[in-house]
Amino acid sequence: MTLLSPLLLLTLLAVPLAIGIAWLAERRRMRYAVTFTNVDVLASVAPRRSWRRFVPFGLFLLALTVLGIAVARPQIDTTVTQEKATVVLVIDHSGSMFADDVRPSRLAAAQEAVRAFLGKVPDRVRVSLVVFASEPFVVTPPTTDHDLVRLAVDSLGSYPVRGTAIGDALAAAVELAERAVGTGPPPGEGEGTTIAFRTLAEAESPPPSSPASILFLSDGSQTRGYLTPEEGADRAKAAGIPVYTISLGTEDGVLTRSFGGFEQAIPVPPDPATLRAIADTTGGGFFEAQSAEALTSAYQSLGSSLARIPGTREITSWLVAIAGAVLLGAGALAVLWSPRLP
Repeated sequence: MTLLSPLLLLTLLAVPLAIGIAWLAERRRMRYAVTFTNVDVLASVAPRRSWRRFVPFGLFLLALTVLGIAVARPQIDTTVTQEKATVVLVIDHSGSMFADDVRPSRLAAAQEAVRAFLGKVPDRVRVSLVVFASEPFVVTPPTTDHDLVRLAVDSLGSYPVRGTAIGDALAAAVELAERAVGTGPPPGEGEGTTIAFRTLAEAESPPPSSPASILFLSDGSQTRGYLTPEEGADRAKAAGIPVYTISLGTEDGVLTRSFGGFEQAIPVPPDPATLRAIADTTGGGFFEAQSAEALTSAYQSLGSSLARIPGTREITSWLVAIAGAVLLGAGALAVLWSPRLP
């Protein structure tokens, strides 16, 4: 804990001062002889040497101490939301996402996990959604309206699309993130194209610690696209944007398709090696999910940590509230336990 105004801790001298005043008052009371004709009544109203008579005063001293610390404006180490924090969610929408080795299906499990993520991510963080199969599509631009992103996620899953363009999807997410934090090309420049079709030399070099991050989910190997996954990862690395990847599915995952009246089982195993390499290249993290529960857990964990950095938070208002509650308790106990005339 650190203090913004450490000299104001001198106000804690009020604590020993209060103790001294209370001691003097007690000594002064004991000096006087009291003449009382009814000894029984005197015994009933005179304060007894019980621990209860010291509790209200002890609580008063505690409240005074807390207030003395509060005026010094203490801060605690915590994590805070980055300025311009942006998370780009990238979800594979290819045909293999309809496999049911992850119940009820890979895509349905991903949708539920993203909902859990949106429930954990701070309200100030802008979230964007990109889906991809043979090519990437921006479904929602970066926005703090997380309900809008949730509605977009709910709308996925109407039909399968062939192809998995991991490299192009990464490049599109990088361009979107760069524009969101103000390090990419201005809107309208190169309209109709994406950063995926520019060379690394043409891409601007943003600061090494970008407030943007990419959360990338896929369940298969690349089968389409202009850029390889390695090239897409290189673009994210050059932009200083970490990519957190999630490999979804099991080795036993299959799709059943009908051909000429016959059903054929098509193996659709995930490709964790490629996704792990992307995370390693960009300085992100890798998760492997073979169940809906593991996937949701990964998204919840990331929702609580992405777009946050170490920082400090002032707790003056918390301490004032605590001191107020303690003072109220001290007053209530003083009234409850005070001696009364019979």
